[in-house]
Amino acid sequence: MNHQWIFWIALAAYALHIMEEFFYDWENWANHVLKLEVDWPGFYVTNSAVLFLGIACASAGWQIPCFSLMFPSLMLINAFFFHLLPTIVKRKFSPGLITALVLFIPIGLYNFQLASENGVNTKEIVGAFFGGILLMAYPIVLLKTKNHRLFNQKI
Repeated sequence: MNHQWIFWIALAAYALHIMEEFFYDWENWANHVLKLEVDWPGFYVTNSAVLFLGIACASAGWQIPCFSLMFPSLMLINAFFFHLLPTIVKRKFSPGLITALVLFIPIGLYNFQLASENGVNTKEIVGAFFGGILLMAYPIVLLKTKNHRLFNQKI
């Protein structure tokens, strides 16, 4: 059995995570706690892209494990560095923390357990984590550089 379904479960978990972030006002939290200049349109675009990425990863499955495992890598990185750690350090609830703890961490770790059972090698797993890091960093880089004069589209 190849357990491809786990990638679809991860995608469903991410959809629930987005709902938690939205209803518990992630935008306000990110602006004040993380000091990121975010807005709801950026949230919508970023999370739409994440969902499309999740669909692509789930579709590729174990045929391209380095690519597919980037999605659970992204989930684990998001859970630890953007929800659990800020909640502990800042002592302020992070919208998304509940689904990060209850869904992202167990499902993400189970993805890698199944990867091992499906014969995915260490090189592919390490590559997937580097890909997850890049995926997590990409919207932050865009956010931090969008007002640079090189990218300013206002004439």
